Amino acid sequence: MKIAFIGAGSIGFTRRLLADILSVKELQNVEIAFTDINPRNLDMVTQLCQRDIDSNGLSIKILSTLDRREAFRGAKYVISCVRIGMLEAFTKDIEVPLRYGVDQCVGDTLCAGGIMYAQRDIAAFRDFCKDIREVADPNCLLLNYSNPCAMVTWYCNTYGKVKTVGLCHGVQGGHHLIAKALGYEQKDIDIICAGINHMTWYISVKHNGEDLNYKLLDALKADPDIARTEKVRIDMMKHFGYFSTESNGHLSEYVPWYRKHTENIHKYIDLGVWINGETGGYLRVCTEGRNWFETDFPNWLKEPPYEYKEEKRSGEHGGRIIEALETGRVYRGHFNVINDGAITNLPDDCVVEVPGYVDKNGISIPKVGDLPLGCAACCMSNVSVQRLAVHAALEGDITLLRQAMLLDPLVGAACEPDAIYQMTDELLIEEAEWLPQYAQEIERAKARIEKAKADGTFIPPIVTQGAARLHTKTVEEMMLDREAAKNNAQEADKAKKRT
Repeated sequence: MKIAFIGAGSIGFTRRLLADILSVKELQNVEIAFTDINPRNLDMVTQLCQRDIDSNGLSIKILSTLDRREAFRGAKYVISCVRIGMLEAFTKDIEVPLRYGVDQCVGDTLCAGGIMYAQRDIAAFRDFCKDIREVADPNCLLLNYSNPCAMVTWYCNTYGKVKTVGLCHGVQGGHHLIAKALGYEQKDIDIICAGINHMTWYISVKHNGEDLNYKLLDALKADPDIARTEKVRIDMMKHFGYFSTESNGHLSEYVPWYRKHTENIHKYIDLGVWINGETGGYLRVCTEGRNWFETDFPNWLKEPPYEYKEEKRSGEHGGRIIEALETGRVYRGHFNVINDGAITNLPDDCVVEVPGYVDKNGISIPKVGDLPLGCAACCMSNVSVQRLAVHAALEGDITLLRQAMLLDPLVGAACEPDAIYQMTDELLIEEAEWLPQYAQEIERAKARIEKAKADGTFIPPIVTQGAARLHTKTVEEMMLDREAAKNNAQEADKAKKRT
């Protein structure tokens, strides 16, 4: 059996997920293929992972290749960790909207950054899916960790014609926070969580069968750390009655109220850790992590290799899903799938994040039923933007792209329509190398920008670094705390530390 990783140069995900898989005895004779477009990062990650494999006494030799089709050939599972455009495009996702007052913390799921990320990803996943259909195992399953998770998973299933499950660790993180606030261990709190990726709602929170949702808001407010760092999530629960999976910084981007006025952003965020709402916070920690890994790599080879043991596996779903499908051991989690009636008051064709279980028979998704009306309405505001963005990316349709931007909750709150049109043009121009489907529209966008500058109708940019921008550390600065720098570089979930 062959498992292929695309975007394998991503150290945070690739090494950890491979260790999760190879900690399962029944999976210790699989074939592993790594592919990436960055030869240096691919080589470094391959060296680390091959050393881990060798030290655990396994005979696997990683096929590491720049040839994507060769990596996919015969693969039963493909794991996607790609970031199309890498940090160079990500920087533009943050910086260009900031000129128009759109202050993002993450910018990889919705808002202007997430919409543009989907345009780049779908342009690339069109080819990925074609290759999977043509050379992978006929029943190949794509396990997608790439953001924007919902939009990529929507495209791959519906238009790429590849069976795809989107994976995220948000539900686990929120589950831990809920248990902490209520004074229990995570294993003692039973949850049902449903919604869309990064806006999933804990619609049932129980301990020994007792419903504790009525206690949760007061418990969250009573915890000093949570009250300080999760103001957005607490305020959302106050208004909508249920706690949401995603962190303070993430959730603040998906609704219109908390980041629309620069002078008020500090009221809702905390700068102790980036995920609490820092402007461009995820871009900063990703940049620091990449720079540290590329500089410090020789020292990583001197450190003890990973041990492939059950007790050292992470909380990521990918390895557990493969284990369940191959061994029949049941695994329960929350997965991103085409709705198809699982949540009855969201559209059937959208991607929802819902409970599911996996065994030899496949991935089974039970029917959740209706979400509470307010929660469903919040989700629908995002689903409508996702639908427009996916269809825009399919054909390079600038009308749909503009409409996605107009209807995005935060972009619409921060900008007037003329500014949104100009911002969209600037994003297309600056990200042109990753947007082949927009080639003709980009030339038209350039002409519009030049004409606006000539006739005096160009909207001048806002000169700002954002409401809560922090300094990106140099490698020399990171050397003052090498352990923290390494932990950031190697961690897939860069938001584990929330307080």
